[in-house]
Amino acid sequence: MSERPDSAGPDPDDAFDEFEELVEEETRRDPDLAVIEAGSRTLRAQGGPPQADVPARPADPEVDKALREVEAELATRWGETKLEPSVDRIAALMDVLGEPQRSYPSIHITGTNGKTSTARMIEALLGAFDLRTGRYTSPHVQSVTERISLDGAPVSAERFVETYQDVKPYVEMVDAAQEYRLSFFEVLTGMAYAAFADAPVDVAVVEVGMGGTWDATNVIDAGVAVVTPIDLDHTDRLGGSPGEIAGEKAGVIKPQATVVMAQQPVDAAQVLLKKAVELDATVAREGLEFGVLDRQVAVGGQLMTLRGLGGEYTEVFLPLHGAHQAHNAAVALAAVEAFFGVGAQRAEPLDIDTVRRAFASVASPGRMEVVRRSPTVVLDAAHNPAGARAAAAAIGEAFQFSNLVGVVGASGDKNVRELLEAFEPVFAEVVVTQNSSHRAMDADALAAIAVEVFGEERVQVEPRLPDALEAAITLAEEEGEFAGGGVLVTGSVITVGEARLLLGKG
Repeated sequence: MSERPDSAGPDPDDAFDEFEELVEEETRRDPDLAVIEAGSRTLRAQGGPPQADVPARPADPEVDKALREVEAELATRWGETKLEPSVDRIAALMDVLGEPQRSYPSIHITGTNGKTSTARMIEALLGAFDLRTGRYTSPHVQSVTERISLDGAPVSAERFVETYQDVKPYVEMVDAAQEYRLSFFEVLTGMAYAAFADAPVDVAVVEVGMGGTWDATNVIDAGVAVVTPIDLDHTDRLGGSPGEIAGEKAGVIKPQATVVMAQQPVDAAQVLLKKAVELDATVAREGLEFGVLDRQVAVGGQLMTLRGLGGEYTEVFLPLHGAHQAHNAAVALAAVEAFFGVGAQRAEPLDIDTVRRAFASVASPGRMEVVRRSPTVVLDAAHNPAGARAAAAAIGEAFQFSNLVGVVGASGDKNVRELLEAFEPVFAEVVVTQNSSHRAMDADALAAIAVEVFGEERVQVEPRLPDALEAAITLAEEEGEFAGGGVLVTGSVITVGEARLLLGKG
C-alpha cells in the first residue's frame, strides 16, 4: 500500500517548547503582554496550533487524551494538500457504512471564497425554522471538532472520539482494499456523514474541501447546489482560469437540482450555466433572481435589504462586516428559499421575523473579527488575492483607521504577492511573520516580497508571531489611544487561529 513519505510531520512538542520560551521572554520585557503568555499556554494545552466556533479542550483528562490520540492517528494520513482526484475511496467507505449520506437532504456549497460564512448563514436560517442541522466545513481555526457541527455547535470531543471509533473498523477495511489509504479529509467526511445520520439531522449543510467533481464530499445528491464567487486559488490542481476552476466546481450540480449562483466572472458563469442546462437543473443567479438591494454600515455589522426568490426582506441586520458578507447573505437566503421550494412550489417569501432573527445570530470567527480594543485588533482569514481584496475593502469601510498595521503570515503555496498588493493601499506598515504550520512561508522570504510591494521602510520582519503581534500593537499605539490606530492579522487561517488564542480568545 502506498503512503505519503512525510505523513508524520514535524514534532509538535519541539515547536511548542520553542513557542512558549519566546512568549515568556516577551512577557518579561513587557508585563502588559501577559495575555499573550496565557494564550500560548492555552495553545499548548489544546494540543496543536489552531486552525473557527472555537471550543475549548475538554476538561476531562481522559477525553482530552482520547482526542489527542484520534488526532495523532488522523495526522498519519494524507493531509489536505495531498490529493488523488477520485471519489472511489470515499464511495467505498459510504458503501460499507450503509450510505449514511442518503438518509437526509443536503445543501452543497462550493466556490473559492465565502463558503464557510455562507454555510454558517444557511445553518442559522434552517435552525431558525426549527430544522435540526448538521454542518461540515473546513478548515478549522482551533479544534478539529469544529468541522462537524450539530444544531449550530461543534460536536463535543466525546462525540467526535466516539464517531471516529465507530467508523474506524470500516475505514481500515477500505484502506486494505484500496491502492491508497483514505486521506485525513476523506475520513473526516465519512465521520461527518455518519454523525449526521446518527443524530439524526433534518438537513446537512456541506462545504467542499476543494473543487467539486472529485471532492470527498461529492457523494451526496444535494437538491441545492451553492456556488460562491469563483476566483484563482489552488490553480495547480483546479486550473489556471475561473472558467477552468468552474469546470471542477460544477461537479456538485446534480440532475434536477437548484443551483444558487453568486456573481461570477463571465467564463465561470458560462461553464456553470452550461452544466446546469445539461443536467436540467434550475438556476438562480445573484443580480437577476436574487441579490442585495441595499446595505448600510451599522454598529457591529450592517443593515441590509435583500431580494430573495420570494420577494424583499427589509431591515435585516447582519453582525458581520463587508460588502462580501452581504452578498454571502443573499446567496444563503436564496439557498434556503430554494430548499423550502420558494419560487417553485410556493410563492410566498419566508417569514421575515424568522429571517431577521437568524441573520442577527450569525457569527463567523476569524472573519473581520474584533478581538481587542485600544488599539483595535481585527482578525481575518483572507489567504488569497480575492479574499484579501474583500478584507481590505471591508476594513476600510467598517473601521476608518488612520494608521492600520498589518500582521501577515501566509502559506507558501499561495499567491502571496497579489495578496500583499491587495493590502498595500490600506496598510500604513506591515509586520511579516510565520505561523507554526510546516506549510508556512518563511518570514524572510515573505519579507522579500513585501519589500518589493510596500518599500523597505514600511516592512518589519518578526518571524515569531508573538513578536509580530507586539510590534504591530506598538506601531498602532504610536497614533495614540484614540487617534485611530489598528491592527489587522491576516494571510492564513492558521495565523489567525494562533493569534486568536494568543490574544485571549477561544
